[in-house]
Amino acid sequence: QGHLVESGGGLVQAGGSLRLSCVFSLSDFSDMDMGWYRQAPGKQRDLVAGITTRGSTSYADSVKGRFTISRDNANSAVYLQMNSLKPDDTAVYYCNLHTMRVGGPVDYWGQGTQVTVSS
Repeated sequence: QGHLVESGGGLVQAGGSLRLSCVFSLSDFSDMDMGWYRQAPGKQRDLVAGITTRGSTSYADSVKGRFTISRDNANSAVYLQMNSLKPDDTAVYYCNLHTMRVGGPVDYWGQGTQVTVSS
């Protein structure tokens, strides 16, 4: 949609780290929760980590203790720090902003960034 741009993906060995960034150009995002999703080949897109407008975070069980999501409202960005990466973390990672407004749910998605973890 042209509003979200992700970066930071790449190829890394198992046990390594990557930091994904998502910068967005939206005039009003103060009411939006943010999240990172991932989709591996042949699988559905799943939520990896989320952060609310108040900064509360949640994680998929598979990444708890290894991934950290954070948001920087001043710089219109959300990040995903990924440590102790495993081959099962290989996927395309998508940034998402979500809120409910009078007209219904509003979602913005990035184009995705590939993360490949080699064993």
